[in-house]
Amino acid sequence: MRPFAALGLAATLLASPALAQNAGQIARVQAGASCPRCNLFQADLSNRELKGLNLAGARLRQADLSLSIMNRTSFAGGDLRDVNAFGGVFSSANFSGANLTNSTWVGTYLQGASFRRATLVGANFSGVEMDRASGLTQGQLNTACGDEATRLPGRLTIPRCQ
Repeated sequence: MRPFAALGLAATLLASPALAQNAGQIARVQAGASCPRCNLFQADLSNRELKGLNLAGARLRQADLSLSIMNRTSFAGGDLRDVNAFGGVFSSANFSGANLTNSTWVGTYLQGASFRRATLVGANFSGVEMDRASGLTQGQLNTACGDEATRLPGRLTIPRCQ
């Protein structure tokens, strides 16, 4: 084996993510079990009805939650960066303290959801119904985007997505 090839193989093995997805934990959640602080990185939870779960503190980065129904689910303190939640239903879900950076919520139903201290930088809320959401501030929404169909509480506004 050439020295550079051996070095590349060693680097690949050493660089294997210590935080890679946990297939067992993902399977449990897909079956409807709560899994707080679990590693659900890139989990496919799309097209599922998973109501009332406790996923607080879970790592859901790059997960697919599109077209899922996750009413009353707690994502509090979770890592939801780069999540795709297109067309999902998350009524009364708890996103308090969660990181939703660069996530996509296009056409999602978020009535009654809590966003207290959530990070919304780069999140796309186009066409979202969230006029009964709580914990939202103008400062949070100024870092996200939406469109003319986005429904927000009170007099809050959101920049238009480019």
